Amino acid sequence: MKAAILIIDMVRDNLREEKHFPITKEATAIIPKLNNLLEQAGKRECPVIFASDSFLKEDFIFKGKLKPHSIRGTEGAEVVSEIIKGENDMYLIKRRFSAFYKTDLDQTLRTLGIDTVAVTGIATTFCVLSTAFDALSNDFKTVLIEDCSAADNEATHSRILDIYRKNPLFPLFQVIKADEFIQALDRESSVP
Repeated sequence: MKAAILIIDMVRDNLREEKHFPITKEATAIIPKLNNLLEQAGKRECPVIFASDSFLKEDFIFKGKLKPHSIRGTEGAEVVSEIIKGENDMYLIKRRFSAFYKTDLDQTLRTLGIDTVAVTGIATTFCVLSTAFDALSNDFKTVLIEDCSAADNEATHSRILDIYRKNPLFPLFQVIKADEFIQALDRESSVP
């Protein structure tokens, strides 16, 4: 297994309570687990890609109820400082839910020789899940890391993940915890 970790939308505007949706508490709660995962991944030379909202002020996505946020070029579109970043981490801007939609993520992963994508971040109900499905649709084994992702409340997060815990695409698509993912990386690296 040659894996990369995607961190979805952990940007300043998304973690401010006064902004567009109430996910601050849940998103902030996953940061320690996420930092531990990133530390462990760094020791294993596992690539990390931050895929972050970066909208234009007049973006189509704001024509509904969603309020403008994460405007390109503003500090609100920057990854929160509480997350540990490595010198080799990559940054990908996105304007829609999936990190694959109209970006070069697929090409980047293939250039790196990646066959497995671990998806983390917010929100499980939209951007995390759509990125996970697009990873799978682009023929990458996909792991949704449940304790390093969050929705606007724990009940919604759990209900969504329960739908996919036992799915017919196993083991190509899995919902697991960060520790299980690190153990899988270690198992794969010890195989001759």
